[in-house]
Amino acid sequence: MKIPKLLKNKYFLTGLAFVVWMLFFDSNNMIRQAKLSSNLNRLEKQKAYYLSEIKKDSTALHQLQTDLNTLEKFARERYLMKRDNEDIYLIVREKGE
Repeated sequence: MKIPKLLKNKYFLTGLAFVVWMLFFDSNNMIRQAKLSSNLNRLEKQKAYYLSEIKKDSTALHQLQTDLNTLEKFARERYLMKRDNEDIYLIVREKGE
């Protein structure tokens, strides 16, 4: 049986062993790096979502603090507040409808 010349080369074998070690056995192997990369992408998307939510909420808070009409609308919708001469009727729908 004839062994290929490339497999007799000590530099090739050392490089191959190094690549195998880095891909599978090292603490920073490629599988772990791929998982960390996907986790990083997921966290960056969450960060972007929460930053947009913070911006939207800051805008709404600023409007509530400065505009009385917006504040009244918010109080009426959220907390069912009413004026003295008004009546509020709530229509509750069943889940099956």
